[in-house]
Amino acid sequence: MEKYRHELKYLISYPEYEGIRRRMLPYFSLDDHAKDGEYVIRSLYFDDLRGSAYEEKEDGIFFRKKYRIRIYNYSDSSIKLERKKKQDKYIYKESANLTREEFEKILEGDYEFLLKSDQKLLQEFYIECICNMMRPRVIVDYNRTPFILDEGTVRVTFDKAVRAAVGGYDIFDSELPALSAMDTDKLIMEVKYTEYLPQVVRELLPPRSSEFVNASKYVICCDRTKYLHENEYYVDDKLNL
Repeated sequence: MEKYRHELKYLISYPEYEGIRRRMLPYFSLDDHAKDGEYVIRSLYFDDLRGSAYEEKEDGIFFRKKYRIRIYNYSDSSIKLERKKKQDKYIYKESANLTREEFEKILEGDYEFLLKSDQKLLQEFYIECICNMMRPRVIVDYNRTPFILDEGTVRVTFDKAVRAAVGGYDIFDSELPALSAMDTDKLIMEVKYTEYLPQVVRELLPPRSSEFVNASKYVICCDRTKYLHENEYYVDDKLNL
C-alpha cells in the first residue's frame, strides 16, 4: 500500500534561513550524508511527448507524477530512477537502482533491459518510454542542507543555488555549465513528515503567507532553459519530430 507523506514548501531569504537553522539545532540533527554540511543533488528529469509533467504541474492537477534519475555529488556510487507522485500536498516516492551502464543505455534509447528487470518501477518506465515517448528534459542541480527529527519522522531541507545544467545530459560531468534558476537571495525550504508535525517544528515554520506550495524546481528549470528547446520538450531525429 502506498504511504504518502506530507510536504510543505517555502521560499525564504538567507537571513530567514540562518534564523530558522539556529532555532532547529537543539532539536534536529544533520543528515549523516551531509559530510560538509551539505551535498549536491543532480536530477535528470524526463517528460513525455505532451510535456505532461510540466503541464500538469502548471495546471495544478490534483494527482500527478514525474520521473527523474538522481545522483549525489556527481558520483555514480548511487544512481536511482525515481518516480514522485503527488496528491495535493501529499507525496509518495518510489526508487529503483541503476548502474552507470544502464543509465548510458537509457540515454542511447536502448530500453530493452528495463522490461527484463525484476524491479517493477523499471518495467513501468519502459512502458512510459515506448508508449508515451518519455525522454530527458532538463538537469536540475542544487546544494542541499538536510536535517532530520525522529519524532514524527520529520525531514527539513534547505535547497540553495537552484540551477539548470546545460550542454548535454551527462549527469556525471561536474563541468557542465549551469544557469541560475532563482533569485540568488532566495532558497527553498521543504518540510516532509509522515505521521504528524510536532509543535516544535510548527513554531519554526515561516508565516503561512510565505508558503510556496507551487514551487517546482523542475518547472523553474524548464522555464529557464526553454529557449534551448524552441518551446518543444525534445527532438527525436528518428521520428522527425
